[in-house]
Amino acid sequence: MATFKIVVSDPKTRKAQSVEVKDPQAQSLLGLKIGEDVDGSLVGLPGRFKITGGSDKAGFPMRPDVSGGVKKYVLLTRGVGFRKGASEGKKKRKLVRGNTITEEIYQLNAVMV
Repeated sequence: MATFKIVVSDPKTRKAQSVEVKDPQAQSLLGLKIGEDVDGSLVGLPGRFKITGGSDKAGFPMRPDVSGGVKKYVLLTRGVGFRKGASEGKKKRKLVRGNTITEEIYQLNAVMV
């Protein structure tokens, strides 16, 4: 039973809308990766959108450079899942989610194409 909350942003109008997608429609999104284009009619939206990220049920962010749908500890210096520190050159090992959509994902972020 997959359920996703999809937040789709429109860069032209600079507005975002949130859509909740339940089991039959959500099954079509399983296995997709960050950066892929999706037809909006699959989830009840007009046009096409591109998946840009998301987070799982526990709040761990998805990273495009971690392959698969697993949770992994990765050494980060910047980017998604890393807050800028006070000093330059700081590294930290953080737990992040992979770039593939699984049933553990709660929220998906997307942008209209």
